[in-house]
Amino acid sequence: MLPLSPLLLLVFPAALFVAAQGAGDLQGFTFHSGSAGFDPTDPCMMVSPPCMSEADRYSLEALRSIHQMMDDDQDGGIEVEESVEFIIEDMKQQQTNKHSNLHREDQHITVEELWRGWKSSEVHNWTQDAVLRWLKEFVELPQYERNFKDFKVNGNTLPRIAANEPSFLSVQLRVQDQRDKQKLNIKALDVVLFGPPTRPPHNYMKDLLLIVSVVMGVGGCWFAQAQNKASKIHITKMMKDLESLQRAEQSLMDLQEQLERAQEEKRNVAEEKQNLEEKMRDEIIGAQEEAHRLHELRQGAVTELSRLRYAEEELEQVLGALKQAEKDMQASWTVSEALQQWLQLTHEVEVQYYNVKKHSAELQLATAKEEFSFS
Repeated sequence: MLPLSPLLLLVFPAALFVAAQGAGDLQGFTFHSGSAGFDPTDPCMMVSPPCMSEADRYSLEALRSIHQMMDDDQDGGIEVEESVEFIIEDMKQQQTNKHSNLHREDQHITVEELWRGWKSSEVHNWTQDAVLRWLKEFVELPQYERNFKDFKVNGNTLPRIAANEPSFLSVQLRVQDQRDKQKLNIKALDVVLFGPPTRPPHNYMKDLLLIVSVVMGVGGCWFAQAQNKASKIHITKMMKDLESLQRAEQSLMDLQEQLERAQEEKRNVAEEKQNLEEKMRDEIIGAQEEAHRLHELRQGAVTELSRLRYAEEELEQVLGALKQAEKDMQASWTVSEALQQWLQLTHEVEVQYYNVKKHSAELQLATAKEEFSFS
């Protein structure tokens, strides 16, 4: 035992030196990436679970930035009030109950808790196709689908969009429009913090109201069309009735004018008839006076020949007076067809009167001839 003691005393310090040297080498060992294999100050080594890739490192940095934005009092934790305020003011949403998806039973969320919740979320495991579907259906920016495909954006990339990294959005994803950037940022924050988006429950009442509205609209259009058609038919009928009424009014006015003309002609005919009667009366009286004068001369004649001559002259005078009266009557005026019947009747009466006078004159002539032959 004693001979070994000096040997142990020499070997033990050497072993300690080798162990210390090995520990120093281990502590200074570096990965191929150039980072320290075990660095207690590395943020990726300070969280659980630790970062396993470069994408995890970017996601962790983005989550730290989001945590800092939400932690207004910078006490290292996100309270419920801060979450609600962030949802309303920064995300411009009124669904304040969303904070329950983030906090659950934890009222003070640290960076590590936020990281741990992200690593266990469904969105973290989204594939590229799932992200593209989210981009088209929920973000409604399908014009950036090619950019997302080129960069191979998956669920683990969304925190960088949620943190609104200017260089990442502008350079890597080539999103230049500020409104599109803001929309992508808000939608990414929504899924990173509160989980995958859920479609609102189907509202059958809205469907019913929509169907009723459509039916009412179609019914209203049909009713309006029917009313329009009925109105056109009614207006057409009214126009026809109005035209008929106008024609009837015009016919009535024409009849009134004809009646006025007929009445005027009747008055003129009456005046002409009266004048003619007076003239004929004067002619007849004159003829009678002349006949009476001749009759007196005939009676006072010395010889029968004188009496006969006076009788013939008397007859010729009567016939001439009657013919002259008839000619004057025919040449002095003309009548319209409306009064021809009245004039015809008057003419017949006058002809009868003339025939009577003529017959009377012929009888007187025959009597005179008989008296002359007997004598």
